[in-house]
Amino acid sequence: MKKLQSSFKKTLSGAFCLSAVLICLTTSSNAWALFSDDEARTAILDLRKSLANTQIELQNQIEKLKKDNADLRGKIEELQKQGEDINASQKTYYQDLDSRLGNFEPKTETVEGITGIVQPGEKKAYDDALKAFQGGSLKKADEAFTAFAGKYAQSPYLPLVLYWGANCKYANKNYAGAISQLQALIKKFPNHPRVPAAMITLGNSQLESGNKAIAKKTFSEIIAKYPDTDAAKDAQQLLAASK
Repeated sequence: MKKLQSSFKKTLSGAFCLSAVLICLTTSSNAWALFSDDEARTAILDLRKSLANTQIELQNQIEKLKKDNADLRGKIEELQKQGEDINASQKTYYQDLDSRLGNFEPKTETVEGITGIVQPGEKKAYDDALKAFQGGSLKKADEAFTAFAGKYAQSPYLPLVLYWGANCKYANKNYAGAISQLQALIKKFPNHPRVPAAMITLGNSQLESGNKAIAKKTFSEIIAKYPDTDAAKDAQQLLAASK
C-alpha cells in the first residue's frame, strides 16, 4: 500500500511539474507574442512618421526649386531684355555713325531721273538755296543757285538749280539771264521732267523782252511736244493772249 501511495505521489508530482512547465511555456509564448506586436506597431508608426517627414522635406525642396527656377527665369528674361536693349542701342549708334560718316563721303543719288555723285554738303547747299527762293529772298536765292552751279557742275541737282535759278532771274526781271539759263537747261537735259515748265518761263521771258514772235514760237512748240500737260494748257492761253 505504501509502495502504491509512493508511486502515485511520484506520478502526481511529475504531472504537476509538467503542468507548471506547460503553464510557464504558454505564458512565456504569449508575452513574446505581445512584445513582438508592440514593436512591429511602433516600427510601423516610426516608419510612417519618417516617411511623412521625408515627404514634407521633399515637398519643401521642390517648392524651393520651383522658386529658384522662377527667380532664374526672371533673371534670364531680364538679361535677354538688357541684351536686346544693348543691341538696339548699338544698332542706333552705328546707324547714326554711318549717317554722320555719310555726310562726309560722296554718294550716288538719283534726283528726278538724273543719277550722279553727290558731294558732302551739296544737298544742303541746294536745300538752302531753294528755301531762300520759297521764302521770297530772290536775290539771295539767285546767288546761292549760281554759286551751286559753279561748284557742282556735274551734280544731279543741276537741272533743278538751273530751273529755279532762272525763275529767280525772271522774278527779278532779269529776262536775259533767265533766257540764257533756261536754254542751257533745255539743251543739256532735253528729257528732264522740268523742261515743259521751263519752256513756259522761257516764253514769258521772251515775251517780256519784247520778242513776241519768238515767244509765240516757244508756246507753239510746247503745245506740239507736250500736248497732254499743264504746260500745254498754259501755253495755249498765253498764245491766245499774245495775238
